[in-house]
Amino acid sequence: MRVWLITIGEPLPIDGSGGERLYRAGILAGMLAKSGVEVVWWTSTFDHVRKRQRFLTDTSISLESGVLLKLIHGCGYKKNISIKRLIDHAILAWKFRRQAAKMELPDVILCSLPSLELPVVATAYGRSHNVPVIIDVRDLWPDIFLEIAPTWLRPFFNLGLAPMWLQANFACKNAHAITGNAPGFVEWGLERANRAPTSLDRHFPFGYETPKLSKDEQKSASQFWANYGLAGGDGKLTICFFGAFSNQFDLETVVDAALILEAEGVDVRFVLCGTGENLGALKIRAKGSPSIVFPGWVGRAEIWSLMALSDIGIAPYKNHIGFLGNLPNKPIEYMAGGLPVLSGLHGYLEELLEINECGLNYELSDPLALRDAIKGLVANRERISAMSASAQKLFAEHFSAEIVYEGMIAYLKNVVAMHTGKQVFQEE
Repeated sequence: MRVWLITIGEPLPIDGSGGERLYRAGILAGMLAKSGVEVVWWTSTFDHVRKRQRFLTDTSISLESGVLLKLIHGCGYKKNISIKRLIDHAILAWKFRRQAAKMELPDVILCSLPSLELPVVATAYGRSHNVPVIIDVRDLWPDIFLEIAPTWLRPFFNLGLAPMWLQANFACKNAHAITGNAPGFVEWGLERANRAPTSLDRHFPFGYETPKLSKDEQKSASQFWANYGLAGGDGKLTICFFGAFSNQFDLETVVDAALILEAEGVDVRFVLCGTGENLGALKIRAKGSPSIVFPGWVGRAEIWSLMALSDIGIAPYKNHIGFLGNLPNKPIEYMAGGLPVLSGLHGYLEELLEINECGLNYELSDPLALRDAIKGLVANRERISAMSASAQKLFAEHFSAEIVYEGMIAYLKNVVAMHTGKQVFQEE
């Protein structure tokens, strides 16, 4: 079987000297190849997180895993919300259409949305070549752009987004099936497609792959954190975060709560890992506080080591439309490390944490509310231990890479079997 994955914006196996933690497409690609499937992963030369080009021309790389990376060169961009980003995506779509025409036909295509341009050309390609294309909804474009406009401007802003609405509708209507990382995302895709669900429309959460670190990697990561005064066993409650310092997170409230706790003499440490457009402002806001550590961008070994040294993971997502019905990958990653999750996000994640007793919610933009939640946990370490055990159990049963992506592999094989009229096997 031959599978094409079309996903841009994710870390690649070639990033970070091969030590980058992989996300949905990266893990799925490796597991597909390991199962004997021929995999082509169409992606971009542009590193979305670090805002730099990996290569200056279109580049193909055959990985040791058997995955063929097809990196398409676009113009890149400096800001996530910008005209230049849309131009970059348009270039990628135009080049994909030209290059795909020269490739051997796949049996199935799994294409992430966003972007919008690539799903449009992918579904058009699938229709013209009788190849089933599954649109995997990962974020609600263009809905999220409508949110940034003032309420009184939204009718006019919505008019300006009309081309993007048409793209989203076209891609979903012409898709063979809709998947997504949460039930609400699948429902959104079906609304765009204007049809009822079928047995092939289903959600697959983000799955996390527990890293297998060598002794040298473990030693290096431990030394890295020791340099920041994190060696474990000092009794401080440690709260960690890793991600992009962008406007999707309310990290300002986290910093303010940390300063309040420090002033009150509460023994808490915040380790905020990552980089991004808001890093400079956050460092200024932190006022050089010794209870707030900014180690920069870290790799998978450092992340896994940090979670072992931490007590809680914080996921301060803002309550935007793209997150309310979503289960982002960060809380799942924390659960993999046995960490309870502190979150200000309402909706699907809030319900999950409450039902499974593996985390707490606080009110966003309210440092005192976050302060109170943390002080309650400092005074009740037994509750942290209980939530940690619940988080590990939930992860093992629902969010491990093996469970999630083996299910997706079985699903893709089922789609191909149904499309070709061959016998359909029973999914577990």
